[in-house]
Amino acid sequence: MLFSDLGLSGPLVSALDKRSLTQPYPIQEKAIPALLKGRDVLGIAKTGSGKTLSYALPIIELLNKQKRVKSRNIKALVLVPSRELAIQVNEIFKELGRALNPPVLSMAVYGGVSIQPQMKHLYGTEVLVATPGRLLELIGNNAISMEGLLFLVLDEADKMLNVGFSGEMKALLGMIPQKRQTMLFSATLKESLKEINALVLNDPLMVEVEEKAEDVSGISQVAFKTTEERKGVLLRYLIKTREMKQVLVFTSSTKKADNVTTKLNKNGIEALAMHAKKSQNQRLDAINQFKAGKLRVLVATDLASRGLDILALPYVINYELPRSPLEFVHRIGRTGRAEATGEAITLLEDEDMHHWKVIQKKMKRYVEFVDTKDLDLHGY
Repeated sequence: MLFSDLGLSGPLVSALDKRSLTQPYPIQEKAIPALLKGRDVLGIAKTGSGKTLSYALPIIELLNKQKRVKSRNIKALVLVPSRELAIQVNEIFKELGRALNPPVLSMAVYGGVSIQPQMKHLYGTEVLVATPGRLLELIGNNAISMEGLLFLVLDEADKMLNVGFSGEMKALLGMIPQKRQTMLFSATLKESLKEINALVLNDPLMVEVEEKAEDVSGISQVAFKTTEERKGVLLRYLIKTREMKQVLVFTSSTKKADNVTTKLNKNGIEALAMHAKKSQNQRLDAINQFKAGKLRVLVATDLASRGLDILALPYVINYELPRSPLEFVHRIGRTGRAEATGEAITLLEDEDMHHWKVIQKKMKRYVEFVDTKDLDLHGY
């Protein structure tokens, strides 16, 4: 099935084509047609399964069919638990919204920054992506109105309903019009989600997508023992001595991704970072350069890497271990795809050894281990 088969208009399909998106993920295939018909949806799927497009596309499509007049009355509200996710979701709405004429206008609002610039730019916003606390502040300042709200989305609803957000969510749900189309998306179906489902959804279609385990049995793996001081040098040594022309490096934070990228470039190895603090256009540019073979190293966090599929990628390097064995499998599964050969390299410090044993146990695979204390890294 193609996106063009889901009932989306030509301009949106063309915008997806420009991003090399033609085939929907399972959750998109099931959710989009139902949402276009006006049904509420409860979507359960892991991070990286395509949830954002599942609701962004139908919202933009349906808004384009409405009579659109600039005001402070928002038409769609997307509630998210973090600033990073707000920025990421808004980038997708902005890019897709530009495909229509006139464009669908979106904006992200979140705490930790001055509220005045956000208040200034709210006029004319049709899709508001917001964290609960900042949204309540804006409502308290009469900066926006939700009287004409047509669409409500709770993204990462399982996180939105924890103790830290429960009071804010209760207050917000009391302010939102009862007559609306509602979409809840979550990684898990917890008891708290079942309760909120009964409160905010009207005869919803439940879409649950199980994450398939990746087969990494054909991927060659090796682990190198090192220290924090020597890790960056070891990374450059491996890239240069093995003459790696295309390598995906994983870090566990945006700060580390930027630091690794900076040091690689300073040492003559062309690299770009890809993480949640980069704009959607910056991430797409990095991916496109990497796929085209114009970029030697792409340094990515787990959040940014979801959905990243590169044909015949020869190397993946874990500069830092992920939190979960499942995430480790997802990382190394970026190589050795479609029966191509690939190698996954992991760099380990003393503090990583216990977690590394857990990962190997979960993979049911022992990985060759190399101690690099006697390796001469001078000049790299």
